[in-house]
Amino acid sequence: MRILAIDPGYERMGVAIVEKDPRGKEVLLYSSCVTTPPKSDFSTRLLTLGRETERMIRTWKPAGMALEKVFFENNQKTATSVAEVRGMLSYIAVKNSLTLYEYTPLQVKVAVTGYGKANKKQIETMVKTLIKLANEKRHDDEYDAIAIGLTCLASTR
Repeated sequence: MRILAIDPGYERMGVAIVEKDPRGKEVLLYSSCVTTPPKSDFSTRLLTLGRETERMIRTWKPAGMALEKVFFENNQKTATSVAEVRGMLSYIAVKNSLTLYEYTPLQVKVAVTGYGKANKKQIETMVKTLIKLANEKRHDDEYDAIAIGLTCLASTR
């Protein structure tokens, strides 16, 4: 099964395409961060993120989309904007007949590291252990997207 995994954000959105090969091994086909200019208005940012998501769906033809359920305790403005991005991504998934999978940060941390309070560095280290990655620099958001994809592959059959 091929999954488009997304770590939702509006300034930088981590994306990854993961699948299981015929031997059952997880494979990373693509990962990146979609960025939007900080000075753009929010609706323009949503348009950019939506178009890029739909381009990845056309290019990679995933069977499902995996999103992280995001919740913030401190910054309500950020939480609201990320929730709007998640809503737009959910709409795109359903519109394109993709199965939508959603995971809390705790579920992702436990699936990837075995520890629910893992930090960003621990997630990055385990992602590098669990899946073969090209030797290139990646943002935290990209590692998070890969981790979300690995969680989805591990929890679905």
